[in-house]
Amino acid sequence: MSVEIVADGLAFPEGPVVMADGSVIVVELAAGRITRCWDGRKETVADIGGGPNGAAIGPDGALYVCNSGGLNAQFNGNAVGPGCEGRIERVDLGTGRMERVFDTCDGIPLSAPNDLVFAADGELWFTDLGKRYDRITEASGLFRCRPDGSAIKRVYDHAVGFNGVGFSPDGTTVYVADTFQARVYAFDANATDRSSRRLVATVPGMVGLDSLAVTAAGNICVGTLYEGGISTVTPEGRVSTLPFDDSYVTNIAFGGGDMRDAYITLSISGRLARTRWAEPGLRLAFNG
Repeated sequence: MSVEIVADGLAFPEGPVVMADGSVIVVELAAGRITRCWDGRKETVADIGGGPNGAAIGPDGALYVCNSGGLNAQFNGNAVGPGCEGRIERVDLGTGRMERVFDTCDGIPLSAPNDLVFAADGELWFTDLGKRYDRITEASGLFRCRPDGSAIKRVYDHAVGFNGVGFSPDGTTVYVADTFQARVYAFDANATDRSSRRLVATVPGMVGLDSLAVTAAGNICVGTLYEGGISTVTPEGRVSTLPFDDSYVTNIAFGGGDMRDAYITLSISGRLARTRWAEPGLRLAFNG
């Protein structure tokens, strides 16, 4: 398999968004920055601050960002205190102007929003990983909201470590990767309570799971931590893993004319890589 490096020198890149013009937007978690990448060239979109983790284009063409509020330099815990609140933010890609959309749900502060995906109807689904500090572990969860700030709902709470999130090709199933359990769960997108959760698969080994993308055939491709790779999980629960040379392979996103260009964030080494995937990825609702 041939792997090309699109950009390097990035400060823990995550959340790749493949744009119609061929560029790829990433968040730099350790720098609090959003960066647009072309082959061999980088451009700052916005200095957003905090700890941006995931990003997605919304129905209005803006970039929506999950911001955990900050991560310490050792990548082993979250920053806490004033200015470190978890939030969902909107960034105007033309001007770089930022605005906060949500930082609470039902009066309870968000902890560490991590990854997000838009449904075809424009509703935004996101995970909250929860913060860990001073031997305290905050609960994780799955949320859905309107990107105009008019409504937000907690779908599932008291999870262990929800991270990656994505839709099945028919839009009826929401897949969630749990970092600390190395599990992929499925939820009924139309369920009214938490009872619809079911286990799809557990990825074997001493690994953790990060963000995910779904292929056109419905397979779930998940960034795999510690051993470093992309694990592909079928809806029936079969698992295979493709290794990469970084212990924190955090995200994958698809693009190109045939949707087989896979953009992968190699976060410890600060690189954005591109390779040709064995099957086309699912085209996202608002990426053009």
